[in-house]
Amino acid sequence: MEYRFGETGGVPKPSIDPVRWQAPPVDPLPDLPPADITLVPVPGGEPEDVVVDADGALWTGALDGGIVRLQPDGSRPEVVGNTGGRPLGLTFARDGRLLVCDSPKGLLAMDTTTGRFETLIDSIAGRSLKFCSNVTETADGTIYFTESTTAFTVGDYLGAILEARPRGNLHRLDPDGTVTTVVDGLYFANGLTPTADGSALVIAETQGRQLSKYWLTGPRTGSVTPLAVNLPAMPDNLSTGADGRIWCAMVTPANPVADRLAAGPPLLRKLVWNLPKPLQPKPEAVVWIVAFDPDHGDTVAGVRTTHPSFSMVTSVAESEGRLWMGSIAAPYLGCVDLAATAL
Repeated sequence: MEYRFGETGGVPKPSIDPVRWQAPPVDPLPDLPPADITLVPVPGGEPEDVVVDADGALWTGALDGGIVRLQPDGSRPEVVGNTGGRPLGLTFARDGRLLVCDSPKGLLAMDTTTGRFETLIDSIAGRSLKFCSNVTETADGTIYFTESTTAFTVGDYLGAILEARPRGNLHRLDPDGTVTTVVDGLYFANGLTPTADGSALVIAETQGRQLSKYWLTGPRTGSVTPLAVNLPAMPDNLSTGADGRIWCAMVTPANPVADRLAAGPPLLRKLVWNLPKPLQPKPEAVVWIVAFDPDHGDTVAGVRTTHPSFSMVTSVAESEGRLWMGSIAAPYLGCVDLAATAL
């Protein structure tokens, strides 16, 4: 891959190889209620994903590499470990370890008592796992994880969006250590969560603006079917609610200008990529989460609002009547009352 030097500190920045791409259409979702948001500071800032352990404690990964544990009410944040990279998607394994997707470190497992990390996967088929995005473990000990793109790390995620190439994947890590790519050609694979009955995994494609089901059981085993398509925003991390609903963080609304740019000459996107960062397009700042029915993809709950200090929601998790939200635009977790999300 070619590299060019960026504006700050001579840090190598990868070039991009964009193609013309037709973005999906936009289908509106039902109007969603606003909600009062409580903010909880997180050491290290920008908590991308948030998960809940068996005792109700909250766990998140910060911009500075820290893995932070908070009490169920969001109090007493404690840095338990540090990946040395950028932790993204998290989940708890059956053995109690915290599985961590890190860019560019790969797929890690952390002992939550000692804070020590073990690298599970850092390369696939001889290439580095640069952008491990989200992870889950099934009841038989099989681990599935998404790779947003094979070409970039999270620090250059905009390059993947501007390229508009389907370089995302879903991988399976078997208990014996075998790694298999089970779905490829995804447009920025991101969130991943099992359905409540364990029959399928739900996958979010951020650029593709859709949720799909990868079937684990039944006559459709190994196939992919759509769940919610033509979304009006870019879906990020996913989680499964207590009643089986699929919670989705909508990081930013679809941008008609960006969609037109994607369909136009690739050279224009190269020019955008070479602009100084302050001049590059900025995502619209909203707080947007949606719950989808796991069978039909209908919207069943959610929140859409704005907040002066919180936006770009990247994750959402239920706990004790609350919804906790992560963000890559704020040094906080956000919290709303679950009851306030009803339609």
